[in-house]
Amino acid sequence: MLNSTLKDSERYQPGLSIDCVIFGFSDNQLKVLLIKTIYGEKWGLPGGFVSKDEDLDLAANSVLYKRTGLEGIFLRQFATFGAVKRNEGHFDDALFAKLGTPFEDRGWFLQRFITVGYYALVDILKAVPQRKTDTELVEWIDHNAVPDLILDHKEIIDKALETLRMELNLMPIGYNLLPEKFTIPELQRLYETILGKKLDRRNFLRKITSIGILTKLDEKKSNVAHKAPNLYSFDKERYDAVLKSGLNQGW
Repeated sequence: MLNSTLKDSERYQPGLSIDCVIFGFSDNQLKVLLIKTIYGEKWGLPGGFVSKDEDLDLAANSVLYKRTGLEGIFLRQFATFGAVKRNEGHFDDALFAKLGTPFEDRGWFLQRFITVGYYALVDILKAVPQRKTDTELVEWIDHNAVPDLILDHKEIIDKALETLRMELNLMPIGYNLLPEKFTIPELQRLYETILGKKLDRRNFLRKITSIGILTKLDEKKSNVAHKAPNLYSFDKERYDAVLKSGLNQGW
């Protein structure tokens, strides 16, 4: 990717990049989508550069698709990262040698880059990444077991997770992450997985039902060992209304 970018470097806005933090939820696990090239040992976020004639939000979706094959993902911009020496030591002679990058062309990568962070929370079973080149690996990795990353990508992930947790106080989640019919314990485990902490069962039930986004169904979950819990579904109209108006509560 780097060499192909270099060939078209005139197309891109100098000193500006995008990095995408894609969180995936499945089986009560929160994972993050990472990429590793065959030219280095460390993993990193799906990222890329911004064309001079491209809006930033469109560029984020374009970068994500080019690096992972994912499309139709709603990305939220959450922060910018611009430490003066954020890419110092990353593009070294050994990497350029592996890439076969001529010495006179290396300056474009060595300039200071300010990166704009975008994040999303998706269902892993529905968002299936695909390798776009033979020189890259794309994998879901548990957010608690993230290996050493390039640049400041660990800082970017930490900030994205902090933002996601803060936004749980401002908006509901779950519509695209749970089955059409679910139980309150299943919804609570989703919140606990993202927040990284246990929640009191009665307090959670009180708070989540007070939002008014749930419809209690005249059904119970089958094939359970103990007392079958009630099934619920989201009231989509109310859910969308709350997304627009926002919430004001803590977990």
